[in-house]
Amino acid sequence: MDRSRGTVMMALNVFRLCTRLRILGSVMMVIVLSLVGFTYHVLVLANYGPGLFHGGIRSLTALSVLLLFHALLVMLLWCYFSVVFTDPGRVPSNWMPTIDDESGDADPLVESSGLASNGLNEPEYRRIRYCRKCGRCVLKMDHHCIWVVNCVGALNYKYFLLFLFYTFLETTLVTLSLLPYFMAFFTDEEISGPSTNLAVSFIAFVLNLAFVLSILGFMIMHISFVTSNTTTIEAYERKATPKWHYDLGWRKNYEQVFGTDKRYWFIPAYSEEDLRRIPALQGLEFPIEPDVEALQQL
Repeated sequence: MDRSRGTVMMALNVFRLCTRLRILGSVMMVIVLSLVGFTYHVLVLANYGPGLFHGGIRSLTALSVLLLFHALLVMLLWCYFSVVFTDPGRVPSNWMPTIDDESGDADPLVESSGLASNGLNEPEYRRIRYCRKCGRCVLKMDHHCIWVVNCVGALNYKYFLLFLFYTFLETTLVTLSLLPYFMAFFTDEEISGPSTNLAVSFIAFVLNLAFVLSILGFMIMHISFVTSNTTTIEAYERKATPKWHYDLGWRKNYEQVFGTDKRYWFIPAYSEEDLRRIPALQGLEFPIEPDVEALQQL
């Protein structure tokens, strides 16, 4: 009776949490799209759109900026919604971590304290790791991102990295394009258009510059994770591990995330062959560096 009651209570708690996350998710998506809309208004409608009709080098510059801006915007939004709506990967409900028969210990990256997602309290179930925000175990989980309102895991990690990449390129383009307006804000230089354009251009420049700097640091961190075949969670928890046995070399590590087909490297999709061949996208089997595996068996 107590166990059944505990299971029901946990189910209710998960339901309440999911409801709150859906509300938060809607808010975060509105914030993201509002930032995109504000930037679009400032760059396209207020500044470079009208510049198309001035003729000469200014029209050519405006056309180049607008074409590149819209191309990057399409890729940014494609990647963003791919991360939002792609399931990161599910661990089978009957899966259990491998436990050493002699010591009775599980892999430290799998072991956890507290109740499992099914509410049971037996020792073997305590070892299962799961995301408390989505109430289930996520395949190769990297982190739960409030900006994409989803867990980032095996099946959408590539899309998340591409979202960072195209956001970085887009915000860099906007920052450079609005730099003359930012400088004019502090000088007496004449800028065509209403005076309000200068104020909103200044705000847009500061916002995009802030995103450029923050995303750059985030990208550098994740590039280091990709080259060592590590997730964010593993990076914090593997400090006690002398050698990371999933490190296959930077190229194979890259292919574990982006695939082997170069035509798909910069779009949020995988070829059918990669979906069949990449173990990290299939489920629970992940390739191990042979030399490390051999040493572990000695």
